[in-house]
Order: sequence, then C-alpha cells, then structure tokens
Amino acid sequence: MNESLTNLTDTDAETHEPDILRIGQSMTRMRLMTGRRLIGRLAIQSVAPGLELSHLDVLDAVRRAHEAGDVTVGTIAEMMRIDPSRASRIVAEMVGRNILRRKASQADARRIIVVMTPLGQRLLSEIRAQKLAFVSEVVKDWKPEEIEAFGELFEKFISGFESVFEARVKDIADEA
Repeated sequence: MNESLTNLTDTDAETHEPDILRIGQSMTRMRLMTGRRLIGRLAIQSVAPGLELSHLDVLDAVRRAHEAGDVTVGTIAEMMRIDPSRASRIVAEMVGRNILRRKASQADARRIIVVMTPLGQRLLSEIRAQKLAFVSEVVKDWKPEEIEAFGELFEKFISGFESVFEARVKDIADEA
C-alpha cells in the first residue's frame, strides 16, 4: 500500500477498511498480551522486589515529564490520568523506598518537585534493558529496514493515537 493514509476520506476509509480492521484486531491482541505487564514484572523482580506496577508507571511519567522541566505530583497525576491524592500516595511510597526524592524547585523554592534517586534510575534502566531484550527477540528475524520502518510507523501511530485520545477526552469533558 503506497498511498498515504493521512486525512482519509470516507471513500479511502472504506477502501482501507480491511487494513484498518486488521490494525484494530492486532491492537486487541497486543493489549491482551501486554495486560499482564511481563516486562515490568521482570524488571521489578530483578531490581526492586516488592514494588507494584503503578510504581513503574510513576517512574515512566517522571522520566517523560522531566524532559519538559520540573516534575510535580500534579504533573504525575495528569500524565497517569489519576486523582492527585492517589499520585501523592504513590509518590510517598516511592520516596519511602528511596526510588524518588522530593526537593524544592530551583525556580521557585515554595514549589516541591519530584526527582529520581539512583535506585529509581537503576530500576528505569532495568526496565529499558528488559524491553530492549524482549523487543529484540521479537524482531530478531526482521530485516534492518523493516525494523526501522516499523519503528517510525509505530511511533507515528502511537502519537496519532494519543492525539485522538486526548481530543476525545477533551470533548467529553467539555460536554460535562
């Protein structure tokens, strides 16, 4: 399929319906497999037994949000789409386990930010290593150009998925 699927018209959507349906079915299969969170569980087992998967989600949120600046509990709650009080409890647990640390913002000393400790960074590195090993095994028989193309297209797909999801959430919030 050489033509671009961006800005599909109704006719294009009908033409590509089998392909779009196949993507949806593959998403369902992937969700069922990743729902068990095997990679996260392996990382926890090897680095920090006793952690919960929600702790890994917080670590990932801190990593992603840190790229844009200071990370607060509110930032974490928003990224994870959870109540700020729940985010605060999880962060408190992680501070107690020396995975995260609270400190005053350099920009505004009244503002408390959240940063990763060396243990948190080690846990994040272990998760990355587990993911790399797992995905490498999945694509071990692929040609390098297939891996590159899939990486680009999958990133494009996930970015589009996030955009559409955020727009739908905003529409629902606006209607309420």
